[in-house]
Amino acid sequence: MTLGEFFSIKPAVVGEKPFNKNSPTSGYYRMRKEKDFNKEKERLLEYLDKTQKLGAGYFENKESVSFGKLSSNEWNALFYKHLDHHLNQFGI
Repeated sequence: MTLGEFFSIKPAVVGEKPFNKNSPTSGYYRMRKEKDFNKEKERLLEYLDKTQKLGAGYFENKESVSFGKLSSNEWNALFYKHLDHHLNQFGI
């Protein structure tokens, strides 16, 4: 995916509308090997705790590798939608 393609999908990624079920993902982000569920769950919980402690101000205008600078509201939407998408994907 080119940089232009990333920026053209930015509104869909950071906007309020939930991700569509079975939304395609870039091959760059696809898992290449099996993961240990319990380790990944613990990593996720640690990241959520760290993100909460950092607070919204930390994320204001923070650079995204894929979408450039995002507001804290855009980061919040991205985090929420991504996590919600995967939790629903696995029936959690």
